[in-house]
Amino acid sequence: MEDSSPVVCAIDIGGTKFEVGLVTLEGALIDRERGEVDPEVGPQSHLAMLISLVSSQLARARDHHRRRVLAIGIGCAGPIERDCVTVSPVNIASWNRFPLRNHLEELTGLRVFGDLDAKALALAEGWLGAAVGVRNFCAMTVSTGIGGGIVVDGELFDGDSGNAGHVGHLIVEPGGHRCGCGARGCLEAEASGLAVQVLTGRPASEPTYEIMQHTGRLVGRGAAMLCNSLDLDLVVVAGAVALGFGATFFIAAQAELDLMSQVTLGPPPRIVQTKLGDRGALVGAGAVALRGLGRVAPLVPV
Repeated sequence: MEDSSPVVCAIDIGGTKFEVGLVTLEGALIDRERGEVDPEVGPQSHLAMLISLVSSQLARARDHHRRRVLAIGIGCAGPIERDCVTVSPVNIASWNRFPLRNHLEELTGLRVFGDLDAKALALAEGWLGAAVGVRNFCAMTVSTGIGGGIVVDGELFDGDSGNAGHVGHLIVEPGGHRCGCGARGCLEAEASGLAVQVLTGRPASEPTYEIMQHTGRLVGRGAAMLCNSLDLDLVVVAGAVALGFGATFFIAAQAELDLMSQVTLGPPPRIVQTKLGDRGALVGAGAVALRGLGRVAPLVPV
């Protein structure tokens, strides 16, 4: 017998890993698996690994959890076409305008909904995380790359193509290092995990105190630009680099945010770490699916 409470299958597509899990309608992550991305293989090899993970989770839903799967939700590094009709994650070169949604729908028979990974995180944080009840905030991922999801007046900001929130391309160091987008001094070129490795010769997993402080200051500078221009109350930060750098990063980020965001009349904006930890990406992908189905509204109150 299947449990009366269904689930959605959640997919997180990052620069170095694929992760797939099962999320309930209440936002509980009840199962998960992951696979490491091999940058040397072609597009079909990536798809085969992802399908293997999805198939395993669908079987787990049926055989172990006794749950019915309603749909698939995807949070993907950008850029994407709406609902992940095609995806072009910057760190997976072989997936350039890759038709991910059609492949998944054909192979699983389920409806598929998708969005940028950081926008998915914003849904999760507003639903169950550090931004519950907050009407104006940004969720940032500081990991291999840097992305953002922005909520204004209780609504997730999509933009014209659905790719709003590329906060990694705010210029935080004018004339700084060249970014993959072609500009100089982008936040992603100065403070992402890849940037730390390129600029210092050290992996982001082995930072010095100065690197953690410097990275935090730059993220705080970017956060201040967002808070000043959009009148945001809160910036929620997740991602392996930010969480790995810990208190040193967040103290430096808040100090820079305090210094550069003195134009608002209300309480000063805050920068905090995710309350969802490493569950945030998959809970967010699940929220994307539930939002698409109209089953729940995992958004902040309007």
